[in-house]
Amino acid sequence: MKSIFVHKSTFILAVIILFAANGYSQNIGLKTNALYWATTTPNIGVEVAVGRKLTLDITGGYNPWEFGNNKKFKHWAAQSELRYWLCDTFEGHFFGIHAQGGEFNIGRIDLPNFIFGSDSGDHRYQGFFVGGGISYGYQWILSPRWNLEANIGLGYNYIKYDKFEACDCGERLESKSSNYFGPTKIGLSIIYLIK
Repeated sequence: MKSIFVHKSTFILAVIILFAANGYSQNIGLKTNALYWATTTPNIGVEVAVGRKLTLDITGGYNPWEFGNNKKFKHWAAQSELRYWLCDTFEGHFFGIHAQGGEFNIGRIDLPNFIFGSDSGDHRYQGFFVGGGISYGYQWILSPRWNLEANIGLGYNYIKYDKFEACDCGERLESKSSNYFGPTKIGLSIIYLIK
């Protein structure tokens, strides 16, 4: 019952956004983040103009891969961002506020010490994160239909996870939660504009 309500609410929200975008502009951008692909994570996003200087950006990525010897960087993540453009939408400087969340199952990958500690390459971590922050970015017009975007964001994430031995069916060693402050997004995206 609850999932039907969530699906209906999501559909209604999408319809409202599309109608609002029609009232202000015909601009919709389909995008993908090249830096996310560099982590072997397929991703896609859509950005819709909802005002003369406002856009709503929704992106998601999913990484299902294992790399052998229990090495994996499996995760899914979704992010929404409301952007304010200093000039026109899809052109030049913008500032944003974003919310994000996702789940992960990471094993035998050396990550920076501030995430899971200095021994992250020797264990497997499974859990979720949720948070948000602020961002700055810039879009360059490459042609009437193509743009290039660079952006960076800073903020907060609450992370809850279980730490396991890195082997198959490894024993759970501990459950932890942490508060992360720092970079929450970075992107170099190719955008196709639908007008």
